[in-house]
Amino acid sequence: MKVSNLKQTRLINEDPPSTDPFTLFCSSLNLDLQPGWIDHFGERINKYSKNAIERPIQTLSLFTGAGGLDIGFHDAGFNILKKVEIEEQFVATLGANCGPNKYLGESSVYCGDIHKYIPPGDLHIDFIIGGPPCQSFSAAGRRAAGVQGTDDERGTLFEEYVRLLKQLKPKGFLFENVYGITGAQNGKPWEEICHAFHNAGYEIYYRILDTADYGVPQHRERIFIVGMLSGEYKFPYPTHGPDSPGKLPHVTAREALEGVIISEMEKTAKVGGRYGYLLKDVPPGLNYSFFTEKMGHPSPIFAWRSKFSDFLYKADPDRPIRTLKAQGGQYTGPFHWESRPFSISELKRLQTFPDAYNIIGGRTIAAHQIGNSVPPQLARILALSILDEIFDIELPYKLPYMEKERVLGFRKRKRSLTEAYQAKAKAAIDSGFCCATNNVQGLKNHAYTASLSEDFTWSISPKGKHSLKVEFDVRNEEWIIRAMSLLAESNRSFLINITPAPKLLWTLPVSKIRLEGYGMTKEVFTGVWKALEEELNRLCIKADLVQLCGYYQYKSSLRCEMTFGENQAISEEWRILKPIVAGKGVGKILHVREVAQLWDVPLDSVKKYAIWLRWLGYEIRNHKTNPQILPEHLLIPYAFPTLNPLSVQLRKSLIDN
Repeated sequence: MKVSNLKQTRLINEDPPSTDPFTLFCSSLNLDLQPGWIDHFGERINKYSKNAIERPIQTLSLFTGAGGLDIGFHDAGFNILKKVEIEEQFVATLGANCGPNKYLGESSVYCGDIHKYIPPGDLHIDFIIGGPPCQSFSAAGRRAAGVQGTDDERGTLFEEYVRLLKQLKPKGFLFENVYGITGAQNGKPWEEICHAFHNAGYEIYYRILDTADYGVPQHRERIFIVGMLSGEYKFPYPTHGPDSPGKLPHVTAREALEGVIISEMEKTAKVGGRYGYLLKDVPPGLNYSFFTEKMGHPSPIFAWRSKFSDFLYKADPDRPIRTLKAQGGQYTGPFHWESRPFSISELKRLQTFPDAYNIIGGRTIAAHQIGNSVPPQLARILALSILDEIFDIELPYKLPYMEKERVLGFRKRKRSLTEAYQAKAKAAIDSGFCCATNNVQGLKNHAYTASLSEDFTWSISPKGKHSLKVEFDVRNEEWIIRAMSLLAESNRSFLINITPAPKLLWTLPVSKIRLEGYGMTKEVFTGVWKALEEELNRLCIKADLVQLCGYYQYKSSLRCEMTFGENQAISEEWRILKPIVAGKGVGKILHVREVAQLWDVPLDSVKKYAIWLRWLGYEIRNHKTNPQILPEHLLIPYAFPTLNPLSVQLRKSLIDN
């Protein structure tokens, strides 16, 4: 295969057939596309394939997970002899569905590291399916830890896939992963993967597909590679959506959940915690961004693009949902349009897992398994096309296939959604749907004692031993927040003045904030920032300091200046805080030489001061914490300390342990 063939070409958009072939396909199976049709679709094609396939198509499943791909290929008639999966929780689910009279029938499961899996010498395999773990290429992985790609051990698992291809020489294979794999590390890993498959003897064909276009009530973009020893493969046309031949509408979340059985406890479940109360205000289809200035919210407590897109995301019942996540925090959606978490039974429907398929484990474990899987309905359509094109099995009705030049429109449609979201937000606000407002009428002078723990927990409980006294004063156009040490000398002080950046507005009821610290300690410096954050949150003005400043990749909304008390002797550590608080070099990845110049310190001392800043609560990043940052470079995202007990960066080290 020539390198030029690695690029997905885009030349023409041929006109698809005018009659909807998917409706005709289902009619040939005596199946109407009524709510609940997806499970019946799997049953009907399984019944058909058992009669149509004369010799079993012996299949090996790698990185099986909870079995999403396996369900689709099993339903299409593939005989999955062996599954290879390392996670015991996933293996428990596979075991519950494999065996006599169980969904996946007779199939054995190898629980272990794929590096150690050695297939028997006499094993005959016709086809291999599977997709290695995708965290090192995923969008979540990129934001949380940088694009590690093949620098991450998980990013090289495709090599084991290739090893087994070379050993078993199946007629073909299907490989699935996140679409970010094509652009990670400037495309180098993608080139490596394509060349590895080619060197194993396979011609490859690939496409990025949106699962909603194939009958899944969920938008989920993934890349699929189909490899063949000989012949040519074309991907099937979408069965649903604007790109489908018959323009069948996408399956909606409401349709998918029709008739699902859940308990009263699940129906009345609530989302608690610091932000749970906001969920009821979010219009279906929107997320935390509803509470931003860009969306026109009257009390914007979040900054635009400062959170993941699934933060407080509430599903729209009349559309497919956004991507189900395998893992997430307390506020990770999608949430039900009734402002509650989806039940496991509902999540199965949204991922097109059969109702009869058993997911083993508690809610968190089960949700992880479901979100980590390929939706079985998309797997069924791909498996049917492979039956037809690779194994020459006649289908009950011919599916249409796309030429490689055919361009699908889901990306273009996705880019146009912001205006639709803004219109929905405006309609909700105009109708009075929005009831979360700030509490500036609660502005008043007050004082309290507080403490700051090693993991940056801010505690103002009246009980317990506290190290700080905090005062909050309101003076016309100014807030004054003082933090005084109760455990150390407080005659040494600093002052930080905060005003809006030029030509930028902020949503505070004052024009200036004055932070006063008495006592040159970690507790005082970080504590006075935490005290400001406490006021922003108490008054429902902003969720935290980041929301006031804005996400670091955008221009900061704040202008900060730090000074010290007159005639004070200032240590080198405290002196470098002045340019940082002023935003010099903040929000940019800089070489340590540039950092040394900005801080006016020797080059060999930068690491020492970076570690001190991390101890102080600053979110310092380098190659060790975020592999996409080059060695000898640093990133300080914000001019103020942001670490808290939930911070991902808190659990990472700047240096080798």
